[in-house]
Amino acid sequence: MPTFTALTTVADQSSAEGLGAAMESLVPEPTGVGVFELEDGSGLWEVGGYFVDPPDDSALMLLAAAFDAKPFSVSELPEKDWVAHVRRELSPVAAGRFFVYGSHDADKVPDGVEPLLIEAAMAFGTGHHGTTLGCLRALDRLAQAGFAGRRVADIGCGTAVLAMAAARIWPDTVLASDIDAVAVEVAATNVAANGLEGRVVCVEAEGFDAPELARAAPFDLVFANILKAPLIALAPDMAANLQPGGYAILSGILNDQADEVIAVYAAHGINLEHREQIVDWTTLTLRKTPA
Repeated sequence: MPTFTALTTVADQSSAEGLGAAMESLVPEPTGVGVFELEDGSGLWEVGGYFVDPPDDSALMLLAAAFDAKPFSVSELPEKDWVAHVRRELSPVAAGRFFVYGSHDADKVPDGVEPLLIEAAMAFGTGHHGTTLGCLRALDRLAQAGFAGRRVADIGCGTAVLAMAAARIWPDTVLASDIDAVAVEVAATNVAANGLEGRVVCVEAEGFDAPELARAAPFDLVFANILKAPLIALAPDMAANLQPGGYAILSGILNDQADEVIAVYAAHGINLEHREQIVDWTTLTLRKTPA
């Protein structure tokens, strides 16, 4: 069955969300609509829809005009077994002591590593992206230096790979939260597949806004692998929920955005300890001023 995509960009979040909502009423109806902030630092938002029948060009043109968006670009995607494609393309990833792999590569797990199983259909958060890889390396670096996390949270957890990595090396329960209910389900599935049920608790939350997180705070380590804008918005809550001397590992930051994020967190008493660039992405290890 063919799949058609219709993509455009909009200058601001409000218009993007309005356009996304309006696309839901198109005929033929899209099978899915997504609204995302572009990660190139442009400030633009991408709005896209997926269709099993060719979308109505006239309707798309009217929607673009109504929301001051660029003209839609419509494409037909070739039929492909995407899971098989991902399995071929994504080889296991070593990040310090951690080894991230799919079940199809279970025979490649070497001795002496901390294995993390992420299924191929869940490609984002497998460790191949520079943001996830950078966070795993930062965690390994802290552990190598003698730090041991007792109260750890993974905010915006996605696949929960970072929460599971912490649970692999430290005995206490790790909290993994995401604003997206589907991501929370994916995280829980991965936790079960790795035999970490009860060790990693997955909750739906915006930032730290969940009873489980409130009860566990203050944290001595918090991961937040999201994007620059939500990281900056999270800074005050991070300061309130991170204990003095605690660490924050942040990523989802383009290299030229890192200094701005560092400055915002420094203003809240959370200061740079280490930074690493992997291709276009920067991972920051920050520490809250000790008491």
